[in-house]
Amino acid sequence: MAIETTRSNPPEALFARWPSWRRWFGHRSERAAARYLRQIGYRVLAANVADSAGELDLLAIDQNTLVVIEVRSTEAAGSHAIENTASSVDHRKQRKITEATLRFLASRRLLGKIPIRFDVLVLSWPSNMRKPLFHHIRQAFEATGQFQLFS
Repeated sequence: MAIETTRSNPPEALFARWPSWRRWFGHRSERAAARYLRQIGYRVLAANVADSAGELDLLAIDQNTLVVIEVRSTEAAGSHAIENTASSVDHRKQRKITEATLRFLASRRLLGKIPIRFDVLVLSWPSNMRKPLFHHIRQAFEATGQFQLFS
């Protein structure tokens, strides 16, 4: 007599796999974003600059301007998906990016010494394409929060 067994993943196992996939997808997108930025003439300085309070996805130089790039990615295609993904960089996220940038600049004694711009780069990975589509929003937002950057 055979005993039928079914394997069902407990909810914890499903959630445990999700973050690793998201991390992989995010790193893949950041690598593609860095390649794209190099192709359009940016000098990429760093990726995933982190401290205990936050992280900056990419730092690059565009001419004489330090550009802080927030990378967002989606599997969906179309302008609606790109707009929704770009709008996920809301005021709260902009404040976190601004504060992380201030900490980065202060730690390197660069506050007020270099022009800064905040860009958002959205990557769309349609399932039928091997490479992503890029939607680069230059100067996506101004520094926000109590400690706004010098102009």
